[in-house]
Amino acid sequence: MPEYVGYIGTYTKQESKGVYQFTLDTDAKELKNVQLAAELQNPTYVTVSDDQKNLYAVSKDGENGGVTSFSINAETGELTKLNAQTAAGSPPCHVSVDHLNNNVVTANYHTKEVVSYLTNEDGSLNPAVSIVEHEGTGPHERQEKPHMHYAGFTPDEKYVIAIDLGSDRVITYAVDNGELSQVQVFNTKPGSGPRHITFHPNKKYAYVMTELSSEVLVLHYDEQDGSFTEQQAIAAIPKEFDQTNDGSAIHISSDGQFVYAGNRGHNSIAVYEVDQDTGKLTFVEWTSTEGNWPRDFVMDPSEEFLIATNQKSNTMTLFERDKSTGRLTLVQSDVFVPEPVCVKFIK
Repeated sequence: MPEYVGYIGTYTKQESKGVYQFTLDTDAKELKNVQLAAELQNPTYVTVSDDQKNLYAVSKDGENGGVTSFSINAETGELTKLNAQTAAGSPPCHVSVDHLNNNVVTANYHTKEVVSYLTNEDGSLNPAVSIVEHEGTGPHERQEKPHMHYAGFTPDEKYVIAIDLGSDRVITYAVDNGELSQVQVFNTKPGSGPRHITFHPNKKYAYVMTELSSEVLVLHYDEQDGSFTEQQAIAAIPKEFDQTNDGSAIHISSDGQFVYAGNRGHNSIAVYEVDQDTGKLTFVEWTSTEGNWPRDFVMDPSEEFLIATNQKSNTMTLFERDKSTGRLTLVQSDVFVPEPVCVKFIK
């Protein structure tokens, strides 16, 4: 079996220097060769274009924040900076790119903005073409203003979905050559603090992880008008867990059979089986991430492995994944990475 190259977005508040690179050896079942790939301030979230030619990282540059584009060396995975687009204020916390690598969107937790950029042929970024600033609050103490936590494309890429933890909203924008215009708003339960979304491959269902209420919301998605309707809300942590938990990332297997949700505090990944007729979830198990504060996780390109990043313990953990049951088995823990946040692979 092959080796896969992955990238880790990090905070650079302590000893991290930027974006890191590593290798997954699928024969040895081992994460190895962790090294700095690009020096950058607070590249907490990264994404890779479908053609594997570019990596985009949210980034900070002094008092400015924005997004930085890199080209990827197909042989070595080495990153070469192309350019950056920044503006005054904190850096964004999420970045996505459409499948043709034409349009990059970011969500900013602090500035309340979702920003859209068009790219050049080499993957470098043009200045922002659309900037949407949000308003609103929620009942939780952390919902004093909008906190945009996600911006990404629907499966057909007719729409961009933005998630506002601060006002409990999932917002649908029509996107036209990078221009964003709001067309729908789905309101989650007050105080739930929605954070991230993932779509079922059948494009009929979406799954939202809430940070504040630690739930997974099962939503029916209408491709025609970009609207959502709630079908189910299922707990992401045990009822008896009474300490602080912040829901983190959510991902679905490419066969649509299993949903995985991260818990910071409970320090686990919740596994759910998907009913293919209704989209609804049945809880399977919790798996410890063997570290503190799992900010994100990813399945490798074969989906036979899953890697979690534990931000506060500066570690990555490797699990083997049973494709028939969805269950995770620990194979390697305590792989050192400074302040890891998100992890992405090139295929």
